[in-house]
Amino acid sequence: MSETPAQPTQTAEMPNVDPVLLDDLIDAVDEHDTRWLARTLQRMHPADAADLLEALSFDTFSEAVELLGGELPADILIELRDSYREEAVEVLPDAAVASALDELDSDDATTILEDLEDERRERILEDLAPIERAQLERGLSYEEETAGRLMQTEFVAAPEYWTVGHAIDHARALGEELPEVFYELYVTDPGHRLLGTVSLATLLRTPRDVQLSDIMEDPLSTLKPEMDQEEVAFQFRKYSLASAPVTDDGGRLVGMITVDDMVDVMQEENAEDLLSLLNVNSADGADTVWDTVKARAPWLGVNLFTAFISSAIISLFEATIAQIVALAVLMPVVAALGGNAGSQGLAVAVRAIAERQLDGDAARRAIWREVMSGMVNGLIFAVGVGLISLVWFRDIELALVMGVAMMATFVWAGFSGILVPLGLKRLGADPAVASSVFVLTLTDVMAFFSFLGLATLVLL
Repeated sequence: MSETPAQPTQTAEMPNVDPVLLDDLIDAVDEHDTRWLARTLQRMHPADAADLLEALSFDTFSEAVELLGGELPADILIELRDSYREEAVEVLPDAAVASALDELDSDDATTILEDLEDERRERILEDLAPIERAQLERGLSYEEETAGRLMQTEFVAAPEYWTVGHAIDHARALGEELPEVFYELYVTDPGHRLLGTVSLATLLRTPRDVQLSDIMEDPLSTLKPEMDQEEVAFQFRKYSLASAPVTDDGGRLVGMITVDDMVDVMQEENAEDLLSLLNVNSADGADTVWDTVKARAPWLGVNLFTAFISSAIISLFEATIAQIVALAVLMPVVAALGGNAGSQGLAVAVRAIAERQLDGDAARRAIWREVMSGMVNGLIFAVGVGLISLVWFRDIELALVMGVAMMATFVWAGFSGILVPLGLKRLGADPAVASSVFVLTLTDVMAFFSFLGLATLVLL
């Protein structure tokens, strides 16, 4: 087997795994060629190496990690998707996990510790240096998906009376103890309370004899450890932050969060909202059929219940449908168009709520906009479906009923598409999770009730 593997090609859109390299990797696992595996992965960028490993079948991936043991680089481990990283951590011996924790920044180390069972986590923590163990235990003490879990406790801080030259010399002296990535220096008082920040760009442009207190600025955003990660992401987007300090209730600096972590959070939150709107969970390469069924069946059960609600509305007009068969042909048109209109408004509303764009007067303007949009779209499609119905069935009364029902359904779809998520938010529920079931049910009920009710009044 060649010692110098072909490197995977890259595109601007997404990384592609080189099939030749992948075949070589599979052969190396089959032949237990640990030396080739280790050298190949170490030569690659950690993200590319993670992509390559994830292209393996799950069983082959586990075997590869077991073969590598402590030779699996920690920076590759942290790049793996959740299910693959969890499997890798489970397969790796305690010594390899402890070594990875020692190499990683505290925020990434906390992510690894989250994957461990309690008993094993305690066992591994006992082997770490007391200071490192205390830092990691403090990170684990915060709730999941909060700033406290995301922050790293490695940062550069200096007293306000230091000069620029003193601060630069201090940073150089720290050497490998410096954070792997950081963008600013934090200025603190003797009680370690945050006073201000100095960007690295400002630090490098300023003469050495200038005091930090003369060039420090107030932080654009100061985070609290208990802040939800979605709120943290909003702060990063709002102020275009590269990093942000985290302080406790006493104003003492306890950590920092950098933008590379927030990119992951933003993608995670966006994907979660999108999948929640569809009432599904994300699928992973490690998921089994049973995992997928368990994730989706409950929501399908809810949809089954709501479908019977719509059926109950239709059954109220059973006699009308029996006399006018054309109604059965046209019913799905009203419901389908109304459902799509409601889903469009819902998607816009959920995204706007996540972006904090529907607070105060903005919410009232959004409700008015969606209702008016529904009215205009309803008028356009009412004319269209009315004309089609007239040509098809040559019944002007039926065409008028179809048009009016379509108009009412579109207005109601716009109204419910914005009001339901706002109402759920006011009640403390996640609009992305529950809104779609309510909106689609309400829209179907309005579509069938308005169409069949009008048909009963006008046509019989």
